[in-house]
Amino acid sequence: MINVTIVRKSDGQISSFTVEGHANFDKYGSDIVCAGVSAVTFGAINAVEALTDCIPTVEQGGEGGYLHCELPDDLSAEVEEKVQLLLSGMLVSLQTIEESYGDYIKITFK
Repeated sequence: MINVTIVRKSDGQISSFTVEGHANFDKYGSDIVCAGVSAVTFGAINAVEALTDCIPTVEQGGEGGYLHCELPDDLSAEVEEKVQLLLSGMLVSLQTIEESYGDYIKITFK
């Protein structure tokens, strides 16, 4: 199962997210759940970097399917607003995947 953890600050803004595990929906190379989650999360990180002045800290690797993205604390209000919109779009897409494939992906909030 893919476990997605979204960490929010006290004001509700997303400060980081972590993706761990594999869906095991289908064999490697044919797993549409893994592919969808990867496309959404990496697409969001790429959009944040390309469209805002924010360069998040990103860690990835291992055979366990690991991705961690953490935002800097010192973003201007304007950049923070753009970043939050992009990450909110990511979250909506992940929740859509979870609605259809809930046996293979779980989203939790901290």
